[in-house]
Amino acid sequence: MRKNFTIFIAAISVLAYLPAVNSCFQKPEQPIPRQGADIVPSVSVSEGADGKWRTYVKPSKEDLKKRLTPLQYKVTQEEGTEPPFKNEYADNKREGIYVDIVSGEPLFSSADKYDSGTGWPSFTRPLDPGKIVERQDRKLFMTRTEVRSRHADSHLGHVFPDGPKPTGLRYCMNSAALRFIPKENLEKEGYGQYLKLFQK
Repeated sequence: MRKNFTIFIAAISVLAYLPAVNSCFQKPEQPIPRQGADIVPSVSVSEGADGKWRTYVKPSKEDLKKRLTPLQYKVTQEEGTEPPFKNEYADNKREGIYVDIVSGEPLFSSADKYDSGTGWPSFTRPLDPGKIVERQDRKLFMTRTEVRSRHADSHLGHVFPDGPKPTGLRYCMNSAALRFIPKENLEKEGYGQYLKLFQK
């Protein structure tokens, strides 16, 4: 009898405790505010090739729609593709670097640019592999490797294994996702560490 009474009391205690435990796993009725996540820009910090730390900012969606052209927004934020040949940098032969149009993070160098005949700016390698992210893309009934900027998460283009030596890769990018900085402006715009790429 005493044993049954002890089990009964233990069961009552457990039942009384369950609501408190359950509340830890249930979603609240009202979502917790994200502290203006859709308003405050996303900020990332990264160490550059010169050992200095830099801040890359991705503006809010509203700011991007104001800053970017409709094509730039479609390409970088909605994974669009610009027309071949009719874009800003396919035929650009000036020396300099290409940065993310959204955040300014350095992505490619003219030293690695070549004419792929595809109508889009193409590169054999990124300026800094740590500044890009590659992921599988299964859209358009095929499997490709998408290239995105690491900090701003901008869609840039795709990489293919049909490029020239030494890498055998073709980073086929959208001009609309890039901003070109000529070598004479690198120091002024804070990319002076890349001048050595063009010193002969």
